[in-house]
Amino acid sequence: MGTGTGAETGAGAAGAGPVRVLDVSGPDYRRAFELFLAGTDEKPLTHARLGEVVAGLGRRRMLLDVGAGEGRTTAYLARHFERTVAVEPSAAMREKLRLACPGALVLPEPVEAAEPPGPADLVHLSHVLYYVPPQEWLRTVRRVRGWVAPGGTLLVVLQNPESPCMRMAAHFTGVRYDLAPLAEQLAAQDADGSAPEFAYGLEALDLHYRTDRLDEAVDVAEFMVNVADLAAMDPLPDRAELTAYVEDHFTRPDGGYAIGHTQDMLTVRRAPH
Repeated sequence: MGTGTGAETGAGAAGAGPVRVLDVSGPDYRRAFELFLAGTDEKPLTHARLGEVVAGLGRRRMLLDVGAGEGRTTAYLARHFERTVAVEPSAAMREKLRLACPGALVLPEPVEAAEPPGPADLVHLSHVLYYVPPQEWLRTVRRVRGWVAPGGTLLVVLQNPESPCMRMAAHFTGVRYDLAPLAEQLAAQDADGSAPEFAYGLEALDLHYRTDRLDEAVDVAEFMVNVADLAAMDPLPDRAELTAYVEDHFTRPDGGYAIGHTQDMLTVRRAPH
């Protein structure tokens, strides 16, 4: 994503050279993230669905948000719970998180080292698995699932593998994420009866980023293809090719641009006893 808002500033619509590897603590990442949030319907739609999940909980003693980021969703959920605990290893994100959720206990360790103070009635693991090697997904989610209180729920959120956003990322990087095999692995491991009883459900939320400006659409597309392994890729994807992809795939008939970024939500419910 560029550092300016017009085609004459930042990287511009087409730009030159490779796409940038965005540092989560840097200004380009923060600008791109804010640009994305300003144009997407993600927050209102996901918050509405999260509200339905919260309403179905038997108890709301503790919320545990693992990978809470800048805390907007954490703050939305926290109002429904007696106590909020957030796991966020990024110092830059923790600054915003503490402003958004001043009453939350914030744990700075990564998920594999975090030790929450107790079981939670809702555990939220949203867009974290991108940064976990796929071979570690099962172990990681089983660890996080262990923090769910009896009668509680774990939510795991990730891009849908067939969303336009994910197809674009796969086109330029070869990376593709999919929660469905993970859900099957979890259920298969539970079949031996050695773990508490869990029930699984997988649903999709249809979300879109929209803008009238090509330069902003390209900046957000660059943000979307910044997968965890991007820095190790040689050569990096070409920004001019990314611009052409945006024009070819995301131009709306009535003008402007729309990038679908459907998300999958894996719901894991623990039996009350």
